[in-house]
Amino acid sequence: MSSINDKQNKAVPIPDEVMRKIFESVSEGIMITDCRKRICHVNPAFEFVTGYTREEVIGTAPTILQSGMHGPHFYREMWEQILIDGVWQGEIWNRRKTGDVYPEWLTISEVRDEAGNVMNYCGIFSDLSERHRVETQLEQTIAMDSLTSVSNRHNYMERMDTLLATSSALSQQVQHAVYVIDIDRFKQFNDTFGHVNGDFILATIANRLKGLIKNKDIIARYGGDEFVITLTSVADAEEARIFGDKVLDAIRQPMNVAGAEVFLNASVGVSLYPYDGTTTEKLLHNADKAMTYIKTTGRGGYEFYFDDLKTDAKRRIVLDAELRKAIEAKDFTLNFQPKVCTQTGAILGVEALVRWTNEKLGFVPPNEFIEHAEETGLIIPLSDVIFEMACEGYNALKRAGHQMPIAVNVSSIHFEQPDFIASLTRILDAHEVSAQNLEIEVTERTVMNDASETVDKLVRLKKLGFKLAIDDFGTGYSSLSYLIKFPLDYLKIDRSFIQQITTLDEKQAVVDAIIQMSHRLNMKVIAEGVEQDKQVELLRSMGCDIIQGYYYSKPLPLDELIEFLSFWDEHTEV
Repeated sequence: MSSINDKQNKAVPIPDEVMRKIFESVSEGIMITDCRKRICHVNPAFEFVTGYTREEVIGTAPTILQSGMHGPHFYREMWEQILIDGVWQGEIWNRRKTGDVYPEWLTISEVRDEAGNVMNYCGIFSDLSERHRVETQLEQTIAMDSLTSVSNRHNYMERMDTLLATSSALSQQVQHAVYVIDIDRFKQFNDTFGHVNGDFILATIANRLKGLIKNKDIIARYGGDEFVITLTSVADAEEARIFGDKVLDAIRQPMNVAGAEVFLNASVGVSLYPYDGTTTEKLLHNADKAMTYIKTTGRGGYEFYFDDLKTDAKRRIVLDAELRKAIEAKDFTLNFQPKVCTQTGAILGVEALVRWTNEKLGFVPPNEFIEHAEETGLIIPLSDVIFEMACEGYNALKRAGHQMPIAVNVSSIHFEQPDFIASLTRILDAHEVSAQNLEIEVTERTVMNDASETVDKLVRLKKLGFKLAIDDFGTGYSSLSYLIKFPLDYLKIDRSFIQQITTLDEKQAVVDAIIQMSHRLNMKVIAEGVEQDKQVELLRSMGCDIIQGYYYSKPLPLDELIEFLSFWDEHTEV
């Protein structure tokens, strides 16, 4: 019985033909050497992976495949393990006949005879090139932002944590600068040009920013239209400031989007390691606070973090509560800035500019509370209050003997409300003010956001008697011909162009072109932000129709405006 079991348990030799078939058909490469480590057998998979034919390698040493990426100690340790354990396996980099280096998973085993002597060594390997390629792609997908090809938020945080850990361990202190970069008005561009062109804008900005940094620096898209950059090993705050200028210059370069030349700007906050924080979270938090601050004090530019910003979060809470109370109580004032005819010197009208001084907050900059109102939806009731005050101001001027139109800025959010015209009409009727006595100023974004609906609304306003102006022209688009479809009366050139027309030829050329094209489109041109005599003379020679700015008068409270107008009438020759 036992003899039968012994026969059943005894291994049956595998026929040589079967072994040959297996040897030739397996996908793993097989290389067999003799005891002196000379190649004596290879299979077809070996030939396919390495590029060497059987005839080329028989009799040679396996060193023919060495890539040069592993030093002598690597091979020494490998053969020591084979000597002790009879087997070694691991990842190794070898070289194909073409010279290409590739990774493989290799297992080397000893083959001994019955006496225990080494007869052969057998190496079996799998090409890991494709696996490595997939892993690399996966790592890039995990680490990189697919749209801009810069690091994503998660990867940035990991790299920053590593950088700070290394920096804290150094005996000599190093400094790093962290920049939080927010693209101003990006949502407006995205809404106007569409998401595909919005993506193009982000990718273009990312490429420009990548061109500013070195390999040791870190750049990432932190979310939406926000980027972060870590400039490593900065010498001092001055170097960080210079880089901030470079960031803004790169973003402000004109960009062609869907056939229109657009001009972008950004708000940038900067924090310095280790002074403003020693962790990634703290540095980002403080840089973000500085960025938010620069937005509230005027779009565009950069700001370093400073201690007073610690109170910013509390201020916003108070701001929201006090603004709601102020709207309810109509606790605002209007200042009025005259608009002067370049040819006659007559004051043709004034622009109403809202001001707010609060018991708790003091004087609140208009861009701070207006931006907060737009973010919270309070801009709609605030705008109604401003229109009511403008009507009251018009009636007061009329009673004082100065009947002239008052221009009011309209938020795009307010303009887009379905009941905007009905609400405006009710306010005018309540104060017995005709539409002919008010001018409505809208931004480029407002008129170009939804062309068909905007044209319809502007036409209705025009029929009611309102004069219409496009404000801050040149800050977002350059296509004047696009404006021909809108029934506009005035075009206001942004102050950023006016301030440099006497010093920069290109700014002068742009302003001259805007004036000439506007006249062809039957629009009068208003230059705002005029402060110098040379600017006045140059604008007059160009044919600019109306000038507004500190050259003639700062924005004045109503009682001071009435005094100014009386003085002007008495002393100005018309």
